[in-house]
Order: sequence, then structure tokens, then C-alpha cells
Amino acid sequence: MSRIESVIMHRREIPLVRPFVTAVRTAYTVDALLVEVQDSDGRSGWGEAPTSWRVTGESHASVTAAIEGPLYEAIRGMPVEDPVAVSAALERAVVRNSSARMAVDCAVYDLAARQADLPLYRYLGGERDVVRTDMTVSAAATGREVDELVRSAVRHVDDGFTTVKVKVGAGTDDRTVVAAVRAAVGPEVALRVDANQAWQPEQAVRIISAWEDDGIGVEFVEQPVHRDDVAGLAHVTEVVSTPILADETVWARRDLREVLRVRAADLINVKLAKTGGLREAIELAVLARQNEVGVVIGCMSETHVGIAAAAALASAVAPDEPQDLDAGLWLVSSPAQGGVLYQAELLRLSGEPGTGILGLRR
Repeated sequence: MSRIESVIMHRREIPLVRPFVTAVRTAYTVDALLVEVQDSDGRSGWGEAPTSWRVTGESHASVTAAIEGPLYEAIRGMPVEDPVAVSAALERAVVRNSSARMAVDCAVYDLAARQADLPLYRYLGGERDVVRTDMTVSAAATGREVDELVRSAVRHVDDGFTTVKVKVGAGTDDRTVVAAVRAAVGPEVALRVDANQAWQPEQAVRIISAWEDDGIGVEFVEQPVHRDDVAGLAHVTEVVSTPILADETVWARRDLREVLRVRAADLINVKLAKTGGLREAIELAVLARQNEVGVVIGCMSETHVGIAAAAALASAVAPDEPQDLDAGLWLVSSPAQGGVLYQAELLRLSGEPGTGILGLRR
């Protein structure tokens, strides 16, 4: 029986191909914290801890302290064959610290799949080795940036993307911005909008209703109001016809139950950095499906290491829908050897055991 033996932290700073702008921040690099869990048979499993004070409330320092301290102590010597038990031990070891738990949890699932000689997506119950993703265009704060946003959307469609997500809420006229993107990409492209909590409820209703009146055809609007304003989110969902997706409002099943109680959203964005890993993410997706709530698998600003686990999850729980897993396309290069491969809107999952990651590039 193989047991968890050690945890090693790796840090890589990777430039973005262009600035990533949302309603809450602008990023020029991804400062990635990658976690390698080794077992007693000499195998390595890989995970990633995306950090953001504005989203998860974690930093590199806090993640490192949590992983090297209570998380490692909680799972040291545990059998690799039982990642569900390991995940439960991680959850008991600390309060929140979801990105830190995500990294270790995913690394252990990677190890378990390698030991079973299965690709991670098959270990999780998936069958498809390809999932689709949307492509995000950054929010615009000025008129000149709106022009670049529209050009970017057109370039992505020309490159083969059939689903585009537009970030809004950075200061320009959101109604006009999305209308301009729709006019530029044509009616066949699926158009998603992400407000990143930028609006008040009535403002959200006004803007979304205007898109409906104009026939813009928005697939869904993501997190239009503040994460804690469940009542406001429910109001928007009730009033508009466009589906509403909850992101920051829903981290785990306890949050989804409150959303379900007041029917505050039509879909949820499941992110490993919110759920703390694969076990809770799978159970969250199952609960959503049981209650006729749609599931999109998303990501934060992370690398191909985190995306590999999220894509495997998507294959297992939402194989038919375009996901929100384009973070790797924003990077100049991947820090990992092997793993997932992007081909325009398609993510090809490795057929090798686990995530297929062979190690890190120097």
C-alpha cells in the first residue's frame, strides 16, 4: 500500500500574453504556486494553489504555511488509494484555506489515478478526453479599450472559438460594449457576460433587460451582484429572462443550498479553488444537477497544472457544455511538461496515468 510521504512547493512566475482586466483587478503575470505530493513508491502527483486576496483571501505565504503545516501533518502517512479520506482530512485540518486544500487534494487524486494506471478523468468517471472552453476578453475602462476588446473577440472567433465571455463592469457603458461585441462576432457565436460583482441589483436588471430588448442573445450573465447579496441575486434571476450564473456566491454545497432555497441562480460556476478540491467539487456538481441547476467548470488565473484537474472534473460531471477553462491560453508558456494540451477551444486531456504531468520545466 502506497502512502503519502512528502510535500514539495514550487513557485513559477509566468507572463501573460496580454493584461487580464476584470472589474476587480488587472494582472500582467501569474505567480503560480505548484505543489508536488510524493508517495512511498516514488510517484509524484501535482496540484496548484491559485491565490488572490480579492477572491480566496489567500497569499503565497498563507498557502505555504497551511500546506507545510497542518495540511501535511493531517495526511502524512495516509494511503494514496483513498483520496476521498485524504480530502476529508484536509477539510478537518483547517478552516477555509480553499486554494491550499485544492493543491494538495488534486495532487493526491493525481497520485491515486497514477497508482490505478488510469488517466485522472477516467478515474473520476469521465469518458471523453476532450472538453471545450470559452475564451475570455478583458473588461474595458476606456473607449479605446472597448475597440481593442471587440477586436480581441473577433480574433478569438477567427481562431476557432465558438463561445466568448466578455468581462464588464470596469467603467464603460456595459450595454454598448456587449452590443458591439455581438455585432462584430455575429449571431452564431455564444456570448457570455461576467460582471464580477460589479452591479447593484436594479442596475443589473436594467442592463440585462436592455440586452434582452435589443435582441443581443446573451447565453448567461455571471455574478452580476456582490457575492453576499443572495437576495439581490435572487431578485435579478426572478426579473430577467437571461439565465444567471452564480460564481463567487457559491463555494461549496452549503452555499448552493442557500441559493436553492431562494432560487437565486440558474447555473453555478464550480471552481476547485473555491471547493478546496475534487471531492467537494464533484458533490457540489451532483447537488446542482439534482436540483436542475446548470454546471460550468471554471478556473482562476492559474496554469496548466490546475487546469489539468479542472478539465478532468469537467469530463466527469459536465462533458457536454463549453467550460470556462481558458486560463492556460493567457500564459506565454506552461510550467509543466505533459498534461493538457490546448487546440483553440478544445482541451485535450492526457491519456497517461493521472494528469499526465511529467514534471516542471526549468
